Amino acid sequence: MKPALVEVTQRIRERSAALRRAYLARVQAAIDRPRGPDRLGCANVAHAFAALPAGDKLKIVAERAPNLGVVTAYNDMLSAHQPYEGFPAVIRDEAHKQGATAQVAGGVPAMCDGVTQGFAGMELSLFSRDTIAMGTAIALTHDVFDAALLLGICDKIVPGLLVGALHFGHLPCVFVPAGPMTSGLSNNDKARVREQFALGLVGRDKLLEAESAAYHGPGTCTFYGTANSNQMLMEAMGLHVPGAAFVHPHSPEREALTREAVRTALSIRKGGARFTPIGQLVDERVIVNAMVALLATGGSTNHLIHWVAVARAAGILIDWTDFGDLSKATPLLARVYPNGSADVNQFQSAGGPGFVIRELLDAGLLHADVATVAEGGLRAYGQAPAASGDDGVVRTAAQPFSAEGGLKLLTGNLGRSVIKVSAVPEDRHVIEAPARVFESQEALQAAFKAGELERDVVAVVRFQGPRANGMPELHKLTPPLAVLQGKGFKVALVTDGRMSGASGKVPAAIHASPEALDQGPLARLRDGDLIRLDAVAGTLDALVDAAEWASRVPATIGDAAVDTNEHGLGRELFGGMRRNVLGAEQGACTWL
Repeated sequence: MKPALVEVTQRIRERSAALRRAYLARVQAAIDRPRGPDRLGCANVAHAFAALPAGDKLKIVAERAPNLGVVTAYNDMLSAHQPYEGFPAVIRDEAHKQGATAQVAGGVPAMCDGVTQGFAGMELSLFSRDTIAMGTAIALTHDVFDAALLLGICDKIVPGLLVGALHFGHLPCVFVPAGPMTSGLSNNDKARVREQFALGLVGRDKLLEAESAAYHGPGTCTFYGTANSNQMLMEAMGLHVPGAAFVHPHSPEREALTREAVRTALSIRKGGARFTPIGQLVDERVIVNAMVALLATGGSTNHLIHWVAVARAAGILIDWTDFGDLSKATPLLARVYPNGSADVNQFQSAGGPGFVIRELLDAGLLHADVATVAEGGLRAYGQAPAASGDDGVVRTAAQPFSAEGGLKLLTGNLGRSVIKVSAVPEDRHVIEAPARVFESQEALQAAFKAGELERDVVAVVRFQGPRANGMPELHKLTPPLAVLQGKGFKVALVTDGRMSGASGKVPAAIHASPEALDQGPLARLRDGDLIRLDAVAGTLDALVDAAEWASRVPATIGDAAVDTNEHGLGRELFGGMRRNVLGAEQGACTWL
């Protein structure tokens, strides 16, 4: 294995030793209990199985047959999750064929960031992850299951399900995806129409026509954002049936994969052929494998928050320095939009996750000696043709797109932040320009429409962190900033908010920590301050005299803005989360 992989894994192991030991002790104590239907009181058991057919009751109670719990994120709002409507029937049918039973233990909320992007609902998006984790816990707290199937795909949903499942670490768990939608209008053409709309060259009718042609049917959106990065990471962690990530929802193979997930869950239950509880499976090596897979594919920046929380749920402590050091040693093997022109269907056709995992294993960049839900270990997830189906989409580790990964840590007097360099042209990796400071994305958009940003500029959008307003994605800022960049100006974004897995070609230093509301460095910035973003050196600095910088009183968000963020569309219900949430580098956890 590559020295960097060994070194980062070892320091994570040492840093996490006490926490992980305590976690595993709790997992083992839960494993050692009698099975739920034998342990619970008669009234409890009667309630648990009251709605089941008589034959299933007999199987579970008298014959002691295994019972699978299903946690589903089905709804009709998310194109990716709409296909889940029919999954429980398939799961029950396959469980019956295997002499087992299955129950939908509970549903979890799943919001579409594409619907809420740029509006008030997006301020609940990050917190929905921990809400999903709690919903998963509520479902599994019925505690009569031998294993669990977790049905989720999109942005916060998979991390939330995973955090929740890891708090039931004694249970074997298999994640069940539903696949991407078929290709529609290309992502590049969609982005072009968005920029034309920002310039006023086309109207809302043309923009809606383009968006509807891009997002047009059941399945995951086809760009390589957070949702599809989730699926790549689930493969690299060995939590899917191998190859399940990017098969279309209505392909015959999709139902076969779902049925195989049922058989897999039964085989890894306690008393099965290969008992593999999720809390033991997800160790520091598996977390590192997920980090490497993210970096090798130029995946979503959101996972520098989410996987910190996932690791913490398993008693493992990681930080952005770990990501940064791994990125220096991880070659970029994939170019999928926004890192390239291909969509995930083209990625799958060119070799997909299997090709990437195989290449990383052969290059000594993944831990091969890990447990997975599939028999055969991680090698089972690396089945792919010897050659790439399209070397403009995926490449070998010997001939990568870049010697380093797609994400980079930035440090300096503006704190710690991250940038997705894989999508940014190399001539834009270093930007030095005066700051224009905003306290909302709406203010930046208004300044753009008024023609106030027609120059070299580093747009700073602050008070967008977890405690300020739930750390919304600011993806609506991509079109206007891209327009300015297209005019030849040097442009960058600096924010304590998020830019999503769809972060584009404009350099964006995001997740700036500590956040401005906690008197982080962004609160000291003023209009006109010269800012240098250097993605080559890994630095982010305000070029202000050190004495003057230290003497500045941090700005505070106005009372009116706080009132706006705290009320409306259910935001009042998340006030406790805003008050208690940890910083972005601590995973924006609300449960610690």
